Amino acid sequence: MQICFNVDLKNFSQAIRELSEEKGIAVEKVIETIELAIAAAYKKDYGKKGQIVRAKFNPDTGKVTFIQIKIAVDESMIKTEEEIATEEEERQKRIQEALERGERVRRIDEDEDDFIRPRTAGGDTETEEPKKVRFNTEKHLMLDEAKKEKKGVKPGDELEFPLEAHEDFGRIASQTAKQVIIQRIREAEREAVYEEYKGKEGELVSGIVQRIEGRNIYIDLGRGMGMLPYEEQIPRERYRIGERLKALVVLAEKNPKGPGIFLSRSHPRFLEKVFELEVPEIASGAVQIKSIAREAGMRSKVAVVSIDENIDPVGSMVGQKGVRVTTVINELGGEKIDIIEWDEKPEKFIAHALSPARVLDVEMLERAKTARALVPDDQLSLAIGKGGQNVRLAAKLTGWKIDVRSEKTEGVVAAPEDDVAETKAEDEATPLSEEKREELKATIEEALEEKAKETKEEAGETKDTEETKGAKDTKETKEPKEKKKKTTKKKEEKK
Repeated sequence: MQICFNVDLKNFSQAIRELSEEKGIAVEKVIETIELAIAAAYKKDYGKKGQIVRAKFNPDTGKVTFIQIKIAVDESMIKTEEEIATEEEERQKRIQEALERGERVRRIDEDEDDFIRPRTAGGDTETEEPKKVRFNTEKHLMLDEAKKEKKGVKPGDELEFPLEAHEDFGRIASQTAKQVIIQRIREAEREAVYEEYKGKEGELVSGIVQRIEGRNIYIDLGRGMGMLPYEEQIPRERYRIGERLKALVVLAEKNPKGPGIFLSRSHPRFLEKVFELEVPEIASGAVQIKSIAREAGMRSKVAVVSIDENIDPVGSMVGQKGVRVTTVINELGGEKIDIIEWDEKPEKFIAHALSPARVLDVEMLERAKTARALVPDDQLSLAIGKGGQNVRLAAKLTGWKIDVRSEKTEGVVAAPEDDVAETKAEDEATPLSEEKREELKATIEEALEEKAKETKEEAGETKDTEETKGAKDTKETKEPKEKKKKTTKKKEEKK
């Protein structure tokens, strides 16, 4: 079976543009992929072992030209016979060891050598690039000969030689070209999605809940699939398939095994970004969020300041009749939000942070980074909050250790937790610290391993069910035959 390479230029150029727009890939990348596919097909039918073939495709004229690449080498770059023999022995030894361990091995072509490398269950391979090469006349050209073709050539330089053009390719070559195109387009698409969401780390995105696997939520973001891990979800929040959600992009990773976009709804910056959507003064820069202390799903404190003297920062955040803050609370599933005014004087800022409790006086101990807040007797429980939550959030918000006391009784001391406290200044560069990134990566790896294990178990159950069904069918088929034999035997006895 022969397949002829004839190009309908009008339709082909349009198809390239449509593919580029649909996948978000540059037109040049699509053309490069087509050239690789044509070169692979050419080598399959007309090339020689070790030969480097490249194709140049002109989308305007539809013309394809083929060239052979040869690399200029000198004596120091070529392996000796002893080195080749030693390498072959080591390779055979590695193969034998891999087989004894029960690992699979696969044969791959790399450079001019055919390496056989052990392959793990995940598909990863381990190898070291050879420093020297085996000389192949189809791929290499000695430096003296290369200088005759091109002046000033250096070891490692590439030389181009024209090849005879062909338009007819066999079925196998065509399938090879198809696989190259599919693989390269997928890689380019993944790269484009990664680059897009890498630049959106710390930004808000919206998507639709597509599926729920265990405790992880997968959200369709349009061009990519994002994962909302259990650790980054708002506690006690329930999700439904088809529901539209907002989330913060905390990490974008290149991961061929699963989703590479990881989201969060519990991060303090998520609260900041939601307020940016609802409060125009924040988007314009007239009002700034100085710091946020949050216990997701329970309560948050937000410190704001106004750049414009004519704008009330707290009033702009709350909105007319509380419409703005109510919208944010609904987005967070009913989480309570305290909005306070930031002050450059620590004592005033701490007094505001302990709201809704009324503070009589604040004594600052600079050396110990501690503040003693005095509140009325009837305000002590309000200042401390349920389970110490109010004073704990105030300590995180201000960065000061706060000792809350009343006139008659001693209160509670709360210190800011450095590993939990979040401020806008710390959040500017990236929404996650390196330590948090590593923890999230580990969580993702565990989720992917669990998913692979579940898939394997389901496949095993399906196989067992089919075998059980087959045994049952055999039994049912066998029973009527035995019954028929018994009936025939009884008739013979009667006769």
